[in-house]
Amino acid sequence: MAQHEPVGPPDSDETTGQADSDETVGPVDDAVGYVLKQAAVALRTAMDAALRPMRLTVPQYACLELLGQRPNLSNAELARGAFVTRQSMNVVLRGLEERGLVTRPATAPHGRELPAALTDAGRDQLRTASAAVRRVEKQMCAGLSPARQQELLEGLTTCVGNLTGPT
Repeated sequence: MAQHEPVGPPDSDETTGQADSDETVGPVDDAVGYVLKQAAVALRTAMDAALRPMRLTVPQYACLELLGQRPNLSNAELARGAFVTRQSMNVVLRGLEERGLVTRPATAPHGRELPAALTDAGRDQLRTASAAVRRVEKQMCAGLSPARQQELLEGLTTCVGNLTGPT
């Protein structure tokens, strides 16, 4: 069986043979994407724990928060805002409806969209859940000055924009 030799050195530019310093791989703990994923997992775990006593999941909380800020969003709009599929959001909405936290009309006022809205119980649950999530965020940002928190927010927003393009 013939062995194939690499054309150039690893991580090299095939046209010049020069190593691309931007492609150098260092320790995973120094990779922004890796640490960002660690932070996201830690945040999700802490939010899950904070919301569990209220019998809420993170997607359910996200749905309540979105509806609290922008009433009458459609299933598709809520799914995009909560970073879940439309099918998953439909399950989330049904569960919130069954608990009396959200209401949707029986028939679509136009098209197929069934705009959702918080009930009084949903607004009460949202206040409690939002306070719990704010405590988690405060814990996450402990040790960061308000200026550093703003820098972090701006840096992450820039990263998102770099990957998703202009909005």
